[in-house]
Amino acid sequence: MMDFIRQLQEELDALQAKGNLRHLPALTHDGREVVVEGRRMLNLSSNDYLGLAADRPLREEFLQGLTPDTFLPTSSSSRLLTGNFTLYDELEAELARRFGTEAALVFNSGYHANTGILPAVSDAQTLILADKLVHASLIDGIRLSAARCIRYRHNDLAQAARLMEQHRNAYARIILVTESIFSMDGDQADLGELVRLKRRYDNVLLYVDEAHAFGVRGERGLGCAEEAGCIADIDFLVGTFGKAAASAGAYIVCRQAVRDYLVNRMRTFIFTTALPPVNIAWTLFVLRRLEQMDGRRKQLARNGKQLRDVLTFRGYPCPSTSHIVPLIVGASADTVLLAEQLQRHGFYALPVRPPTVPEGTSRIRFSLTADIREEEIERLKSVVNG
Repeated sequence: MMDFIRQLQEELDALQAKGNLRHLPALTHDGREVVVEGRRMLNLSSNDYLGLAADRPLREEFLQGLTPDTFLPTSSSSRLLTGNFTLYDELEAELARRFGTEAALVFNSGYHANTGILPAVSDAQTLILADKLVHASLIDGIRLSAARCIRYRHNDLAQAARLMEQHRNAYARIILVTESIFSMDGDQADLGELVRLKRRYDNVLLYVDEAHAFGVRGERGLGCAEEAGCIADIDFLVGTFGKAAASAGAYIVCRQAVRDYLVNRMRTFIFTTALPPVNIAWTLFVLRRLEQMDGRRKQLARNGKQLRDVLTFRGYPCPSTSHIVPLIVGASADTVLLAEQLQRHGFYALPVRPPTVPEGTSRIRFSLTADIREEEIERLKSVVNG
């Protein structure tokens, strides 16, 4: 045992030496701000994109509809046993109606969705073609599957097309896997072109993770697939409630046969206690108001453009086209120093370092919300210029 502990400590020391050792932050939340070690800072690291988690009147409205009988803090079971409350059916029906799909299925998290769906729907006769920068949860789902995987260069659809043509006859099916808005660079996949690629072959399916687009893109907030007009062409359209919807959990909107198959074969769905019904009630409450939040979506888009313009003007590489805006520094130690400087000036922005991003691309990942004001971005500009 002591040898094992010594090995762990050596690896931790190596991370420390490279500036890549992580710690859980001790912080207090206060609306748009956080308090860390007595310092009050604007939160620029939250996924609360529409500012709903900090919206006290919205929470008060929801709480007014709760009673001791409807406040159900646990499901106490998996959905296949006794955990399938009526609220789950209501939420899934609402999702299917809004997306115009045959069915929907709700999961405990985006990680559960991505690590469960791909192993369920693939086998040794499946080839997965995944964008090089897909999220760790998708990578883990691919590893848990029996499929072969090839990672194509980020957003290089010409390479993806060549790989499809090269392998289309060797596999029963090919699954193209991508995010719509990528979590670290904040750039986008060309969903329209991916759909066109998919349509070339009968055995190609398309899997899109809309974690960072649901709620903030599209006229009704349904994501980039709505924006591109291709919801019906995506076989596995996945999103999460833990970001713009200010809740927890995830979903897939899909064909009824896909939903039924996942209920029977998806291990992360079958073998877990379902989310608390009160959580599902809050998600449904938010979902029914999402279409009316276009003003927040437009403000978020303006905030993203303003910050991207600042970084571009300063000469920083800025691949982003969204509300996720990376300031790519390079070395981990330099990135940590910049984060500390930002925090001293009242901005809670965190460094993102390897292995989350490749060596030499450490960055400050600004995760913007609709609550951020123009003058605050101007003040941020002066610190970055510093």
